[in-house]
Amino acid sequence: MSGDGAPAIEVDGRGMTVEIVASQWHTDVMDGLVSGAVEAAKKAHAGYRVTRVAGAFELTVVAEKLARQGADAVVALGVVVQGETPHFEYVCRSVTDGLTEVARQHLVPVGFGVLTVDTVEQALARAGLEGSVEDKGAESVEAALSTALTLRTLA
Repeated sequence: MSGDGAPAIEVDGRGMTVEIVASQWHTDVMDGLVSGAVEAAKKAHAGYRVTRVAGAFELTVVAEKLARQGADAVVALGVVVQGETPHFEYVCRSVTDGLTEVARQHLVPVGFGVLTVDTVEQALARAGLEGSVEDKGAESVEAALSTALTLRTLA
């Protein structure tokens, strides 16, 4: 499982805002990811807002807008499941490169909660639902807020 060796991150996000942008595909998985992200923001005492977009491809442009508006951190949540065509590779590469560019250009941490999986079952295992072995929504918020705090110390 990909979560082996993951650090336990405790974050005090008081006074910080995390913008959570989430796709709408694969409703069960996305509901789990969004729930985990919101709970992690609450646990860190950070402000948050959830913005929904059509699919994973649309995450980057909305993340860009939110970063420009001064978010302390942005978290992108989505699911891309391997199919029979190269579409999977194009979408995954575009989203990964786009979100990386948003973070670099704006110096705003972008939590990468985009599941790129072979099967829906793999996504459900990472969605933070009852029976899931990982909660990538929560992990993405924790990582983004932790990075935002680190960036503040470097200012």
